[in-house]
Amino acid sequence: MSSFSHTLRDSSTMLRRNLLHARRYPSMTLNLLLTPVMLLLLFVYVFGDVMSAGIGGDPDRSEYLAYVVPGILMLTIGGTTIGSAISVSNDMTEGIIARFRTMAIHRGSVLVGHVVGSVLQCVMSVVLVGAVAVAIGFRSTDATLLEWVLAVGLLALVSLALTWIAVGMGLSSPNAEAASNNAMPLMVLPLLSSAFVPVDAMPGWFRPVAEYQPFTPAIETLRGLLLGSGIGDNAWLAVAWCVGLSVLGYAWSRSLFDRDPK
Repeated sequence: MSSFSHTLRDSSTMLRRNLLHARRYPSMTLNLLLTPVMLLLLFVYVFGDVMSAGIGGDPDRSEYLAYVVPGILMLTIGGTTIGSAISVSNDMTEGIIARFRTMAIHRGSVLVGHVVGSVLQCVMSVVLVGAVAVAIGFRSTDATLLEWVLAVGLLALVSLALTWIAVGMGLSSPNAEAASNNAMPLMVLPLLSSAFVPVDAMPGWFRPVAEYQPFTPAIETLRGLLLGSGIGDNAWLAVAWCVGLSVLGYAWSRSLFDRDPK
């Protein structure tokens, strides 16, 4: 068997293992999913009138619903990847990684299984939250098939980048609780972006925080693809952020995984 086939087989086995864990213990995924769904309902039905007035929307909240959904989808990805950090930390502290290292499997397949499994969970989470958004009135009638494909590709790319960062956080944490706390910025940063209000509507001292972070260009790009608004430089900025975070997270994770004696 070739080296590539060996790596692919071991990675598939680890992916299956992680998906089985997620299926047997769905409570964590459900808890992470409830937060973006509740925020979506809260901001649309409780704050919708005020927020829609702030962006020049209609009194029926429809314009604000369209505005907020792309941000909620990114928030969903950030929340789902927290589960990856917890899962990796559990593997490192419960001794299963030490056992894997004594077996004839490709070392990198353990991390690949976590990453691919997390990306698949992110996609499924986005689909579920998107279904709730459609159920309460979200529509994207102007988006072409190509724009939908690009939107899905962007969501998958963001999922990949954040998952590698989450894996590094899980590897560097002494336990699952610490991993959850360390990965919390992945869910907090979308709240400090253009997800809920435009950057121009924020106080001047806070605008750089919202503008120069990875979530804002990703949200604006997704908004442009689904709603037909201007994208400008946000597309290449979002891709650059995703590629940079992916490379950084991969290098960080491999470094921690290779040197950990457990």
